[in-house]
Amino acid sequence: MHLSEHKPAPILTPYVKCYRIIDFEFSHNNPIPPKAYTPRPEHCLQFFPSPTKIEYPTRKDFIKPKNALLFGQHTVVNMRTVYKKFLSLQIVFKPGALYSLLGIPAVELTNTSIDAELVLGKEIEEINDQLFNACTHNEMLSIADRYIIQKLEGIKNRPNRIDLVAEKMLTFDQPLDYYVANGFLSQRQFNRRFLDSVGISPKAFLKVARFDYAYRLKNVTPSRSWFNLAIDCGYYDYQHLSKDYKTFTGFSPSDFFAMDSPERQLGTEEIY
Repeated sequence: MHLSEHKPAPILTPYVKCYRIIDFEFSHNNPIPPKAYTPRPEHCLQFFPSPTKIEYPTRKDFIKPKNALLFGQHTVVNMRTVYKKFLSLQIVFKPGALYSLLGIPAVELTNTSIDAELVLGKEIEEINDQLFNACTHNEMLSIADRYIIQKLEGIKNRPNRIDLVAEKMLTFDQPLDYYVANGFLSQRQFNRRFLDSVGISPKAFLKVARFDYAYRLKNVTPSRSWFNLAIDCGYYDYQHLSKDYKTFTGFSPSDFFAMDSPERQLGTEEIY
């Protein structure tokens, strides 16, 4: 199994947080559990050179990506079915970057994923084919770099004050009032512009950032107690952590952690 994050070309650092490559193959023929994909503080463009299926709890149908999907900010879990061999590349954008790139208010993409071709055109199919035929992961990264550099040519929207504040909020080490003050806007203006750039309220974004950190920290250190994890992640106590888990996943922390996953069947945990 290969799961890794990579930095983009230096020219892309104002817009792209990282590239994430997921590449694995199961050696057995046993049923593969679906992947419970948790809310995380990010927007991304994800290419699917191999097939998958995505289901949302509020939808009766499911999504089978043709080539790539654009994912807005999520506050809900979506379930992803993978097959015996799975390959994918995610372009994870910094807060506000997708809004700068597309000009579409981020709130229109919240808790949803859409066919990337509908927004970015037929070139998406060509890029996905290039990724499928790439011989190495480094070649996949070069393809992604070239594509995003080309998309940013002539772009007039640069990261603004709200985007920079949202990036600082990923550390969730200050109260909300601190971040609003650093935006140099009234509370109402800050909230409105934040919704356009990020897709959810500043308060909800801080909650997602902290939850995501706690989720990954538990995977890195599974022996850590839930109480200590809660305190280490800035929660008041275990009940505070448990409330966020139930809000974002519908499960208690221990019940959600006990769910099987493709990574666990391959002898690891998701830490990216």
